[in-house]
Amino acid sequence: MKYFFLFLAIMLVSCQADNPSDFYTQVNKLEKIEGKAEYSDSPFLSAGKKLYVVGHQDGLFPDLGWHVEGEMGGVWLHPIKLLDGYHGEIDNGVDQVCLTKASRFFNYPVGSEQLFELNKLGLTVSQFHFVPQNEKGLIIAYQFENKREEENTVQFTFNASIDLRPVWLADSLGIKDGSDEGEWQKSNDLFLAKDNKNNWFTALGGKSFKPSDSENSCKVKRKGLGFDQAMSRSIKLKGKQKKTIYFVVSGSDQDEKSAVKTHKYLSKNAEQLLQDKISHYRDIQRNNKLVTKNEQFDQMYRWLKYNSEWLMQDVVGIGTGLTAGSPDYPWWFGTDNGYAVQGLLASGMHEQALQTIDLVLKLSEKVNGDSGRIMHEASTNGVVFNPGNLNTTPKFISMLWKAFAWTGDKQLLNYYDVVQKGVKWIESQDIDGNGYPDGAGMMEIHGLDSEMIDVISYQYEMYLAAANFAKVKDDKVLVDEYLVKAKDLKAKINSEWWVDEFNSYADFRSTKVQALKLMEEAIVRADSIDKPWSVQELQTKLDTLKKMEIKETSPFVVHHNWIVNTPMEVGAAEQAKAEKALQAAENYRNRFGLFVTGIDRDEQQEKASKWKSFSYVGAVMTLPTGVQAIAEAKYGNPDRALEYLKMLQQSFSYALPGSMYEVSPDFGMMTQAWNIYAVAVPVVEEFFGIQPKAWKNEILIKPNLPTEWTDVKLERIRIGDNLIDISAKRVDNVLEFRVSQLYNWKMIFEFPNAKSVIYDGNKIKGGKVELYDRLHNLKITF
Repeated sequence: MKYFFLFLAIMLVSCQADNPSDFYTQVNKLEKIEGKAEYSDSPFLSAGKKLYVVGHQDGLFPDLGWHVEGEMGGVWLHPIKLLDGYHGEIDNGVDQVCLTKASRFFNYPVGSEQLFELNKLGLTVSQFHFVPQNEKGLIIAYQFENKREEENTVQFTFNASIDLRPVWLADSLGIKDGSDEGEWQKSNDLFLAKDNKNNWFTALGGKSFKPSDSENSCKVKRKGLGFDQAMSRSIKLKGKQKKTIYFVVSGSDQDEKSAVKTHKYLSKNAEQLLQDKISHYRDIQRNNKLVTKNEQFDQMYRWLKYNSEWLMQDVVGIGTGLTAGSPDYPWWFGTDNGYAVQGLLASGMHEQALQTIDLVLKLSEKVNGDSGRIMHEASTNGVVFNPGNLNTTPKFISMLWKAFAWTGDKQLLNYYDVVQKGVKWIESQDIDGNGYPDGAGMMEIHGLDSEMIDVISYQYEMYLAAANFAKVKDDKVLVDEYLVKAKDLKAKINSEWWVDEFNSYADFRSTKVQALKLMEEAIVRADSIDKPWSVQELQTKLDTLKKMEIKETSPFVVHHNWIVNTPMEVGAAEQAKAEKALQAAENYRNRFGLFVTGIDRDEQQEKASKWKSFSYVGAVMTLPTGVQAIAEAKYGNPDRALEYLKMLQQSFSYALPGSMYEVSPDFGMMTQAWNIYAVAVPVVEEFFGIQPKAWKNEILIKPNLPTEWTDVKLERIRIGDNLIDISAKRVDNVLEFRVSQLYNWKMIFEFPNAKSVIYDGNKIKGGKVELYDRLHNLKITF
């Protein structure tokens, strides 16, 4: 009898492995966003922390990207690539169909799906890309649905384009790519490929799949030293039956054993791994959850958190951190993360923020020693490409303080020496002794190596952050020193960087001769790429500049680049000047946001780019638009700030459903890390006015809600180990708040323009009240 039950158990396991009942049941319950047919030949991203897939929404895997030309798509297990791509092929003996022209594409937080309507074969096939969160492998789930009443038998082939190759900058480590070779391992029931010069492996297979010699009718010519491998099996379907099978890809940059072990684990645990990943993303979704009457806005906010998680990358021996963007920037940036990590903090993703900080600081020390300089860009093999731009260090130090304020993690105080040294390093870059660091910041203007406004703005912000660190460390001398420097620099920003003629802060400071030359070059560039509006504006500025009497180094507004708005972003601008500058900025926007003007794309990228005529003159980047939203809110204009965020909303799901590109609406990186800064920071820190002090169990809340937000909520706001819920309702000039918290922390509410506040039944004049209990109701009259 026991043998009967053993046989039954084996049969059940076998049946479940070939026809799992729960995988697509789980998938079908998830939120998803459908792609647009006109963007079917543009990229998608499915990612876990250790591995990701980049292909096209229609099912193809063309050569993609410019950073490593043509190689940025496929299956990547950093610091190596496993596959250039893959596709399925179905043969019923009469017709052959390749799964490369999807009828529909759907994006999910946890994966992505291509749907193929194969009428000739009487089938509907779903191809679902699923990367388990913490595994070095990929599960591709195929659901076959027989549309016919009669039995339908087909041969299914999985065609893999194997290309084991190293990541960017591997040559600087002496790593050379070798030819790939492989063999069928009958004992493990999988195909194993290896690079013949390195211990790089990829394992391919699925239940009942065997190597196939069938001709790949959809073969694509590729670069590299890899080869194509086909694996096939039979699929038999009863009338109207659905059946699900898996194909698993795993890899290792260390040894064969771990690639095989991962393959076996994924093959046996697909449903549980999917359940685990769904649970992980639900935690991301419910923390710092925004609820407004604009469901599409809420969706954008929610999915930008998912986008951020897609870009988290864990590389053995290097570390874990937020990468800049996909597909061309799967590297770690100190500069980008000076912004992006602030968005992670504001949106409740504190673990991801802390991991990224630790990694960037480790890479910075590796290349810059103990100088305090923060590196700009590093490959996932640990090679630092750029040791740091001038804006990188001050912005990162400001972010570091935000991290301590939001998390209260005392380990961050161990970086106080980095803060002090970073301040000294920035100050040491003042080559000409005029009080300003010399060199490029976020924008590199051709032919100019002078002072840039973003560097100066972020230096001011850095002094305030450094003073806060010094205060917590009870370093009174440095508190005073940093605050004095911040005050002096703020005064200079408003006197030496303001240009009355253009109602704007300057892009840069230089001599008149330099400025004229740069303006003439900018006119030529704008004309060469057919930007008549830019030519006209620059010509007007050139004519004005020629008439001006300028003898020494002075501030100039040549490009009116977005960096001229950074004094408002950091709160350094005087109110009157801010109002003029913010108004002037409205001349540099379209329906997608704020223009980036005057800067051409890097020459290497220009050559390799699909959009060869593209230039940043007149482009709309998401970061500048977010900076402008923060600036507007900070200077009392939440309605205009919301306008900018709604411009970003028009870019959300434009080309890749559930994602926002780097340049609106559909250029650059299809998923970009700093987008979470552009949206979460103005919403959480400016509109809801959350100013955390987690290290002292205290929260300052200064709401500044847009007029149309008459009924909003922000739930499970993570501050240290506390959780805060805030809901607000507005009727005419009365605003009602309901606030609850997990622990009895001190909460200070400030409503500067309030006539009176009623809190928990107590009425006071003015607009400031301190609360300590777990639940409070406030009624504010303006």
